[in-house]
Amino acid sequence: MANTTAQKFVLQVQEYKDSLKTKAEQLLLKGFPEKIVKLNELLETPGFCNRKLSDVHQDLNVPIPDPIILNHSEYVPSAKKPKADNSIDNTSGTKVMALPNGPVPCNKPLCDLICIVKPHIRQLLEDSNLLKMWVSYLIPKIEDGNNFGVSIQEDTLAEIQSVESEAAGFFDQISRYFISRGKVISKVAKYPHISDYRRAVQELDEKQYVSLWLVICEVRNRYCSLHDLVIKNLEKIKKPRSSNTQSLY
Repeated sequence: MANTTAQKFVLQVQEYKDSLKTKAEQLLLKGFPEKIVKLNELLETPGFCNRKLSDVHQDLNVPIPDPIILNHSEYVPSAKKPKADNSIDNTSGTKVMALPNGPVPCNKPLCDLICIVKPHIRQLLEDSNLLKMWVSYLIPKIEDGNNFGVSIQEDTLAEIQSVESEAAGFFDQISRYFISRGKVISKVAKYPHISDYRRAVQELDEKQYVSLWLVICEVRNRYCSLHDLVIKNLEKIKKPRSSNTQSLY
């Protein structure tokens, strides 16, 4: 009974490997070229092509309050330090109870682009992972000699792993943008009279727009490089060791 169960699992694993190899070859021969064409078309759309950086600017919904005029004759310094109030920022700056016009929204033009970009990043991550497993299963058992084809497999595998790591890094880049923007906007709310903080938000949004354009370019380039690398070495990757050895005599 135990042997039957073990054999069943072995067959299921082998079926998984065979299906993975079939998917990887279809992806390489058909999926990658289609993806490259679609990404090139995406880069020609108005969202990414010839767009002004000012198009991604957005009002922060943080009004500039009227300045407070202090009369020096009425100012009497207190001998005692006032108690801290949790509803008031005790550091220098404007005391902010709440944003009078409501919450500060995310940058909608950039959020729309991020919704377009993220699926392509995820797809690159999944495709590179599939390709990585495919090459891994094609690596033969370790033997002495005739390992030139195996070295090609290992170099290809290293390149695929590098693409996979880079794709994962694109997600981290997007999350860091929102964290950085939130910190700068908190400065705008705290010091609404300082225009530099407002300008910093605009500069950050422009930088993120360029980064998103660059991410799509890099995703397209990675598909191109992987497709080119594997196709050029497909024979050695699939059959790293020749079965016909020539005689030396």
